[in-house]
Amino acid sequence: MLILAKSVLSLMIGFLSALFIGMILVPILRRMHITQRVSIYLENAHKKKEGTPTMGGIIFILGAFVSIIALLIMNKIELTYNLFIVLFVFVSYALIGFLDDFISIKRRNNIGLTAIQKLFLQLIVALVFFFVYMKSGNEPALEIFTLNIKIDMGWFFGFFLLFVLIGGSNAVNLTDGLDGLAGGLSAIAFLALGIIAWGSGWVAGYQDIAIFCFILVGALLGFLMFNTYPAKIIMGDTGSLALGATLATIAIITDHEITLLAVMGVFIIETLSVIIQVLSVKIFKKRIFLMTPLHHHFEKLGYEERDIVKYFWVVGFLLAMAGIAFGVWI
Repeated sequence: MLILAKSVLSLMIGFLSALFIGMILVPILRRMHITQRVSIYLENAHKKKEGTPTMGGIIFILGAFVSIIALLIMNKIELTYNLFIVLFVFVSYALIGFLDDFISIKRRNNIGLTAIQKLFLQLIVALVFFFVYMKSGNEPALEIFTLNIKIDMGWFFGFFLLFVLIGGSNAVNLTDGLDGLAGGLSAIAFLALGIIAWGSGWVAGYQDIAIFCFILVGALLGFLMFNTYPAKIIMGDTGSLALGATLATIAIITDHEITLLAVMGVFIIETLSVIIQVLSVKIFKKRIFLMTPLHHHFEKLGYEERDIVKYFWVVGFLLAMAGIAFGVWI
């Protein structure tokens, strides 16, 4: 019962914090003309979104971060090595995304940091992650408890961290194309990882990581009050990069990297659609999808934006619950 009470309270704290920040931030960003520029490939369908404030990820990032700091000050949770890693990745990727958004807004186009610049910054984050992870006594191994598999990766684990962080952050970033889509799917994914974290008793600070997950779920729900159709604010790279990398981080720390494939199932499908499309065009000179990521394919087929988001949320929820069953119960 105490676990349930802590989870519900964490959700409430995160939600109220994000809601309060959003009510202040949205008008400020609108007045400062921190707005979204629509891609030329989407102008017909998304022209009405031109001028919508962006960098909305600040709402749930600040909401979650302020909430977790308040709990730390009140000694309600403990800052373990593992929680430090989660917070470090969360804030670091948020700053990378913020820098990317800021540059694109300043240039008045959708081009921010270059791929090399992003990779370099993400490499620094991965190196700090690896150093603290090893210092805390964690093993550089890939474990699948359900299948009783353990693979000692040694120093290659550092490259594995970088790959998972980049993959996770880019997957959420690609999915952030419709109002409420990435935010809703992320809330579902963090809800699943929060439940999984509660069951990861062998991990130092597992309860604190679970509380962070539930705070972030609440903060994302608060953000969705402003981000669902028609969106008053757009997440931007500030939020999407932080969410994807943090999901990957929690999965690694709790030894549920394989479970992450289910929990982030829709994000992965969206990413695969882009990869398949690029390879098909380069090799066969033929497109498989009308447009990628996959949610734009359904738009081209004539589906309403709100319907696509709802269907994707349902699929994301089912996959996340399957991930919980695989990672905790089965």
